Amino acid sequence: MARDRNPADLVGAVPDAAFEITFDGRTITALPGQTLAAALWAAGILAWRTTRAGGRPRGAFCGIGHCFDCLATVNGKPNRRACLVPARPGDAVTTQEGHGHAELGDR
Repeated sequence: MARDRNPADLVGAVPDAAFEITFDGRTITALPGQTLAAALWAAGILAWRTTRAGGRPRGAFCGIGHCFDCLATVNGKPNRRACLVPARPGDAVTTQEGHGHAELGDR
């Protein structure tokens, strides 16, 4: 049972192999267990959404899925909270413009 472990059991632990995802077509590396926000941060990417009013950049703020600043388009689906979505090999993350539904226009 995992609860029976202690920190000393993790000495020398090595994560599984890294894998690739893309952000706006740029290949970046993610580690198993990382959220998309963590992988983006590790790659030096701090913003992956713009606001509806003014187009201001946004990225992770609270890191627990409460604030919605980290919304991104993931594999073609808008409004995914990058701080909660685990990175998976081959994920395609794109900058989300405004509300993420370009077909609706400026509403």
